[in-house]
Amino acid sequence: MAMKVDPENCIDCGACIDPCPNHAVLTGDETWESDGVTNAALSDKHFIAPDRCTECVGYYDAPQCVEACPVDCITKDAAHEESREVLEAKAKRLKPA
Repeated sequence: MAMKVDPENCIDCGACIDPCPNHAVLTGDETWESDGVTNAALSDKHFIAPDRCTECVGYYDAPQCVEACPVDCITKDAAHEESREVLEAKAKRLKPA
């Protein structure tokens, strides 16, 4: 399951960007590419690209964005539920060679 930022509570500080090993946290209004398709921003504040998020599985014991967020506005995204096995496979695919 990917993580998501609650835009109602996000203070847009950016603390969640650097700790993300998958570069899944994007700034508001930023687009991103996935499988050759350009995706529209999910928010005008920081947001997490679900196809890049592995909940830090394969990297850390806990999602680093959650640990870095000073206002606790990052939670699991029920709309993008994935098993641990799927998250591990995604992490292997996203890790640089």
